[in-house]
Amino acid sequence: MIRVVRGNPTPEELAAALAVVRARAASAAAVPDTAPPPPAQWSDPARIARATRALPGPTAWARTYWPA
Repeated sequence: MIRVVRGNPTPEELAAALAVVRARAASAAAVPDTAPPPPAQWSDPARIARATRALPGPTAWARTYWPA
């Protein structure tokens, strides 16, 4: 529903404004939505970085070595 809030448009002005609104609505509806779907929560890379890492300290060198 469209309502004139200010002014006093002539019938021709109102018809022209309505034609523009209807044309824009029709063109927006005709364009297919090509946006990719949002990624799933489990594949979000930010999920991995949520845990805080331990700050380096005097024994930080020991945590970098993985014995075979």
